[in-house]
Parts: sequence; C-alpha cells; structure tokens
Amino acid sequence: MNILGVILAGGQSKRMGGGHKGLIKLQKKPLCLHAIERLRPQVSSIILNVNTHEELFAQFGLHLIMDSVDNFAGPLAGVLAGMDWASENGYEYIVTAAADTPFFPLNLVNVLGQVMKKNNCSIVMASTIDCQKKKNIHPTFGLWKVDLREDLRKSLNEGVRKMIIWTDRHTSSYSKFEQDRFDPFFNINTPEDLKKAENIINKGWV
Repeated sequence: MNILGVILAGGQSKRMGGGHKGLIKLQKKPLCLHAIERLRPQVSSIILNVNTHEELFAQFGLHLIMDSVDNFAGPLAGVLAGMDWASENGYEYIVTAAADTPFFPLNLVNVLGQVMKKNNCSIVMASTIDCQKKKNIHPTFGLWKVDLREDLRKSLNEGVRKMIIWTDRHTSSYSKFEQDRFDPFFNINTPEDLKKAENIINKGWV
C-alpha cells in the first residue's frame, strides 16, 4: 500500500493553556518528535499538519501543511489537508497519528492495513478494549483512502466536525489493539497527563 504518514498537530491546545502542545517536552524531547520517531519506521514519508507559527516546527525537517478550512475545524480538517497533499504527490492512502500521543503502537500501520484489506473498506480507525471490556475508539489514528477527500471537503464546508459522524457515512472498520498496563493511545491534554506520561516512561513500560 502506498501510504503517507500525517501527524496531526494543528489544534489550539486550550487545555494545556494554549501554545503548541506538540512542542511541550516529555523526557526532554518535544511530544511531536516522540510521534515522528514512532511513525517514521512504519511509512515511507511523513508530513506535519500545523496551523500557526510554522517556523517553530521547522526543527523537525518535515513538510508542513495547514488546514484548508478556516477557524480550527478540528482533526478532520487535518485529515483533509493530508489527503490533498497526498493526492498531489502520488499517494493513495494516508495514515494519521496525533502529535500528543507519545506511546502509540509501533505496528499501527501494519495492523490498520491488514484490517483494510480483510474488510475491503475505505477507512480503518484504531480501537482498544479497556479493563472493563469497554471499546474505546481513537479516530485520530486511522488509515484513510485519499479518494474520499472531495466528500470530506464537502462535509467540512457543511459544518461537520465530529470524525465519527463523517466516517459512519463510509465503509469503515476498527482495528483492535491490546491495552495492558496503560492505553497505548493515551494522549496528553493537561499538565496532569504530562506527569502520567513521565511516570509511564519511568516505570519502563515503553
């Protein structure tokens, strides 16, 4: 599969007090770099979706793309930006990962791709089962067919913002990832979350 990696770092980081969450350091390394290093071995190329102060992200040496939809329309806008760049550069699929999730699986792309081939679907999103047997969906971690981009653009222009509302309109599936000591899709939204991430690393769980 011809897959482009897209790291989503275009949010406003309101719960972290604003600024750029992807640049906050975990173990002396920006969160965005944690995501890049986990995704890089899984894809041939990576681009980074950012919406403000692109110069601060130049340090990562990746092509930077901005949302084409105004007013911080959420992760779906980042997916669309990734699809547009992928289409212009010869990719048939993109895989997305959130910049604030430093422990996502190292076999993410492989597992998503297997489910897509098995179920012959257009979208596959990650999910986990917690200790209470509850299914948790992680839609910012997904494998997407690029030819959905015009429908996504139309939906965003109509005001659709929630990822699941849009994905439910298409042939979509979920891939299940094991959740052992912690959720591998644990994301950092608050200063307290950052402390939890430090604890996960200090315990040697990753």
